[in-house]
Amino acid sequence: MELFLMTVVTGIMVGGIYALVALGWVLIYKCSGVLNLAMGELTLIGAYVTLTFYEWGFPFILAVIFTLVVGIALGILTERIFLDRLIGEPILAVIMVTVGLSFFFKGLVEFIWGTDTRVFEPPIFSIKPIIIGFLKVSPVYLWSFILAIVLLIVFVAFFKYTRWGLAMQATADDETAALSLGVSARFVYAAAWSIAFMSAGVGGALLGNINGINISVGYLGLLVLPAVVLGGLNSVPGAIVGGIIIGVLQNLSGTYLDKYFPGGVKEIMPFAFMAAFLLFKPYGLWGWERIERV
Repeated sequence: MELFLMTVVTGIMVGGIYALVALGWVLIYKCSGVLNLAMGELTLIGAYVTLTFYEWGFPFILAVIFTLVVGIALGILTERIFLDRLIGEPILAVIMVTVGLSFFFKGLVEFIWGTDTRVFEPPIFSIKPIIIGFLKVSPVYLWSFILAIVLLIVFVAFFKYTRWGLAMQATADDETAALSLGVSARFVYAAAWSIAFMSAGVGGALLGNINGINISVGYLGLLVLPAVVLGGLNSVPGAIVGGIIIGVLQNLSGTYLDKYFPGGVKEIMPFAFMAAFLLFKPYGLWGWERIERV
């Protein structure tokens, strides 16, 4: 029973990081209807940028803040250079551009940082477990979860209580009406990509802090896709709940099924669960149901 509870608690903590990355997926889809297939590489870039600032002597929290700033800049540049001219073009064309961006970003990371696994030295968190009741929790999981939740709260508050966040929500709900009220589509798309870069980048840094940083961090970013689909492609609360569900599912399958199905069952299980779930809830838990004439 103790092993089960520890597995669930650790899964919830990892799921909080997945939820942070999932926010970037949902935000871009809500604003533009585009499934950003370069999200995995955004987590990869964020992990290496945070590591670079940390190796330069900055405290980890300050390195994360600098990563947020770099995320804003990269998001604006990416939207302006690669995607601005595609506003109004077929969605498939934009999705294919994100596929190209994923290869471009991955090649850029390999060129700048190489492919060797790197870790944060000296370690950021103590290796001594934290005792919560009868559970032993690793500090790296606990503090990464807390930081992810804090950032999720900040982003949600931004959407609900700021002028820019409300403009983004209005564009997502009804782009034509928002434009008629003076909302700038270019601003909304640039802001969406910037926040996606920020959330994915910090999520990548937290995941890299747990597992070490190499090219596989990009795969962990793609692993968030089942969480997004499970919660609903256009639902922020759904992304949070979906991230936690996938984190718990992945941990449970790794703990209890890996000995029967060795060779990566914990990586396969989220996608298998997503496929089965879509048979019964094709729009996710909180996704919008849309009916179109053909």
